[in-house]
Amino acid sequence: MTLSGTPVLPTGLMTDPSYAEHNPQSWHPECPARLQAVQEGIARVVPAERLLPIDARAATIDDLQLCHSSSYVELVQEEIAAGYGTLSTGDTDVGRMSYDVALRAVGGTLAAVDAVFAGKVKNAFCALRPPGHHASGDRGMGFCIFNNVAIAARYAQVRYGIGRVLIVDWDVHHGNGTQDIFYEDPTVFYFSSHEWPLYPGTGAPLERGQGAGKGTTMNCIFPAGTDGSDVIFAFRERLVPAMDEFEPELVLISAGFDARKDDPISNMALEDADFATLTRVVMGIADRSAHGRVVSALEGGYGLPGLASAAGQHVLALTELNGA
Repeated sequence: MTLSGTPVLPTGLMTDPSYAEHNPQSWHPECPARLQAVQEGIARVVPAERLLPIDARAATIDDLQLCHSSSYVELVQEEIAAGYGTLSTGDTDVGRMSYDVALRAVGGTLAAVDAVFAGKVKNAFCALRPPGHHASGDRGMGFCIFNNVAIAARYAQVRYGIGRVLIVDWDVHHGNGTQDIFYEDPTVFYFSSHEWPLYPGTGAPLERGQGAGKGTTMNCIFPAGTDGSDVIFAFRERLVPAMDEFEPELVLISAGFDARKDDPISNMALEDADFATLTRVVMGIADRSAHGRVVSALEGGYGLPGLASAAGQHVLALTELNGA
């Protein structure tokens, strides 16, 4: 396929069979079946020729330490090896394979960043688990061990020399870990839309960063029952103008689909089409200042049919030629 003689690059799809091996407990909402649902939802609506598979790899300790303390990384290794069912830092349940799988979740996200910067794909979606946005520099919590997207942001800066990164987080829960990691950093802008009040209780509008990072955190809160129109308005009227000034060189998405209607652990009411619209808005930002570079990574979403259909519409939108 070409546009005015220029080849149209596919969208990268990064996933890995090992992600099903992180299996804390049979009843856990962050279960292996989520990954199968996402893959099936994408396959139903996205033509295979629009996607390029990206292989995962294991992250290195150096990769993890771009955002996590060495003491925390060692604690995760030791506690999982010792057979802990829950990390001592918080409410993150783990199984015997969870450390190895978490390394491949981080490494897979970095492989997607590499593919985008190498020009192999125009953007990418990472169908991975465990999710990451609640993990701070020295604490795992909320189903998250390592912060996949935060590490990807810092990796892109170190590996490719870019100056400014935007992280867009539309998971229904606030990404407290991501915010904490970059709260004083003026080079990474963190934007979150989330239900309020809800776990983990952070992400108030007055939380805007501090020190050199003052003004590069933006939290948009919504009550239970909010539909997509209010969230889309916030993206267009608050995020877009801020990005016209910030001019990110890479856009990362913490793509949780638990703000979709009928999710079992939250109360917002977005439709599948709303996630497609949000995707196009973010792609438009990337088109203007980041050469279209977008890497999206799965976060939450726990009602399997809704997760499948919303993720499918998100990836379908990524395969389109232009943002909006």
